[in-house]
Amino acid sequence: MPFDVHGALLVAVVAGVTALIRFLPFVVFGGGRSTPRFIVYLAGVLPCTIMAMLVVYCLRGVDLFSAPHGLPELIACAAVVALHLWKKNTLLSIAAGTALYMTLVQVVFV
Repeated sequence: MPFDVHGALLVAVVAGVTALIRFLPFVVFGGGRSTPRFIVYLAGVLPCTIMAMLVVYCLRGVDLFSAPHGLPELIACAAVVALHLWKKNTLLSIAAGTALYMTLVQVVFV
């Protein structure tokens, strides 16, 4: 089997960029200096913003005017919110909501 130079270079570039992305914050914000206020603000705001964007992305194709009128999505979203308020476990909430949605779509609302 011949050696694929293009593939090897691609893997090397991906590995280099990944390492750079991982080490760059330690280089830029390391050395005992305090983290800039803007970065601290972003660290507090971005997780909620990303979750909101994911909700909008996931619900963008829901058709409320044809059957089942968005009921599987509404039920799954309500289950995710309720489970998260109850257990405070993001991974459990998302996994259970996904499983419930898939069950609703493939079994109940066929």
